[in-house]
Amino acid sequence: MEALKQRFLPFLDWIGQVRDPKVFRADLIAGITVALVLIPQSMAYAQLAGLPAYYGLYASFLPVIVASLWGSSAQLATGPVAVVSLLTASTLAAYVTIGSDEFIAMAIVLALLVGVVQFLLGLFRLGVIVNFLSHPVILGFTNAAALIIGLSQLNKIFGVTKPRSEFFANDIYEVILQIPDTHIPTLIMGVTAIVIMWSLKKYIPKVPGVLVAVALTTVVSWYFGFQQHGGQVVGEIPEGLPSLSMPQLSWDMVVKLLPSAFVISLVGFMEAISIAKAMASKSKQHIDPNQELIGQGLANMVGSLGQSYPVSGSFSRSAVNFNAGAVTGMSAVFTALVVLITLLFLTPLLFHLPQAVLAAVIMMAVFGLINFKAIKHAWQANVHDGLAAIVTFIATLAFAPHLDNGIMLGAGLAIVLFLYRTMKPRVAILGRYKDGTLRDVSVNPDLGTDENILAIRYDGSLYFANVSFFEDAILEAQAHKPEAHFTLIVGDGINQLDASGEEVLHHVISRLRNNGITVVFSGLKKQVLDTLERTGLRKTIGEENIFPTADQALESIYLQLDAAAGGPVFCSLRPGYDPDAEYKRADS
Repeated sequence: MEALKQRFLPFLDWIGQVRDPKVFRADLIAGITVALVLIPQSMAYAQLAGLPAYYGLYASFLPVIVASLWGSSAQLATGPVAVVSLLTASTLAAYVTIGSDEFIAMAIVLALLVGVVQFLLGLFRLGVIVNFLSHPVILGFTNAAALIIGLSQLNKIFGVTKPRSEFFANDIYEVILQIPDTHIPTLIMGVTAIVIMWSLKKYIPKVPGVLVAVALTTVVSWYFGFQQHGGQVVGEIPEGLPSLSMPQLSWDMVVKLLPSAFVISLVGFMEAISIAKAMASKSKQHIDPNQELIGQGLANMVGSLGQSYPVSGSFSRSAVNFNAGAVTGMSAVFTALVVLITLLFLTPLLFHLPQAVLAAVIMMAVFGLINFKAIKHAWQANVHDGLAAIVTFIATLAFAPHLDNGIMLGAGLAIVLFLYRTMKPRVAILGRYKDGTLRDVSVNPDLGTDENILAIRYDGSLYFANVSFFEDAILEAQAHKPEAHFTLIVGDGINQLDASGEEVLHHVISRLRNNGITVVFSGLKKQVLDTLERTGLRKTIGEENIFPTADQALESIYLQLDAAAGGPVFCSLRPGYDPDAEYKRADS
């Protein structure tokens, strides 16, 4: 019962804390602070998604409340985010005209599908599937998406038009050609907003630069008649709450959108869970990825009923929420209440907000996403990871505006490179080091060995992709020691054994046994032994040939060699072998 309560009513764990006046006050202040950033940001991101600005406010109401109540993070701030907004626009632009009624309807359906995918993944505890999008792939995608987002706002900063074609680079080139036609008042508004936000962030970081820039430029726009001089403004925003209704679904629409919904679900969740874990490490909270999937899924599903497009956890607003002192998820409820008040009473104040300022808000937000040093670090850590990041980066730029193609290519490449790395694990022929340990002969050529015994360590799981390599490695090593009567396979590094691995192992044992060679194993893990037991291979190997440690296996082998030789056999591989003692024995 307790587990069900935590899963389906997780807010019951923290709702009682709000009765504490200190917690209530901290959450109230944090909620209001986040709302002051969220309102202008959400409007900007809605336009990035190809929607009217006020749909950002719709996406900042119900989803924010639901995600906080059913998620596992106390400080994660959910709502419109840049990358998900861009993915929404790129997905829907392939089917309908951006900004049209059909586009808006499909955006709401997309939110529902994203929510269903996330909810089901969380419900069936399949959060691990997000690991198919490796960190290097996300790095490459995020850097490319940040560049695309930033460049997509250039036309609004310069006050010129931007065509939409199948090639994003061509669109940007067309914008650059129009720079001589720049609308100067628009450029001034955009640059002023950027300067204000950058200056406040650098010199007075506690002051919400986004809010100050939006407030000042809106007042200036109203006072000087920015719209009358050819400037683009947000315009009229419908007062009141969005009407609640079920999105208009059709089977054809679901089939079209589901693949992209799956990609958006994973990308959005990757962003949300990484932020939540980063904050949890500081606040010492426990984060349940599957519960967070349920929270994000419900937020998108419920949000779609209130005309929201897909949302996720926001890095910048979560940081604001955490730094403002939020203690529980009630801070997000307070944020949503401020959005509610804005929708009911304050929308007329946003009429004169310049579009160039919203573009500046987006550009400033995505600057922090660009991190080429992280890609370089991934390359230094592992060339394959660096390659996956670079290919994802280039592919995302090349496929723009169809961003999901870039990330899917990167994810596929990362999986292929992982399989390639595991196809040829390290195989070490072992000798006895002077301190008594067994080590790789290729690293230490002077190690003591024994012509009667071939000792091999296999550093990898045995599965379909590398079984041929395993077989070839064992037989090749055996060919270099034709006098060996025993082959010891040190299996400490074998974590898994699939059907292909079991079959090849059976073949190798039978082949060596027919040649008069006994195969002995040491250090096999429980899961590997269980597989051997289920398939009957353990009986074929024989319990007398399976040992917990390599030294125990070698001791047993030498007892058999002693019996065959009619006396003790002294050799370097023997546990406890002392070359000085052997010298004295031979001399006497």
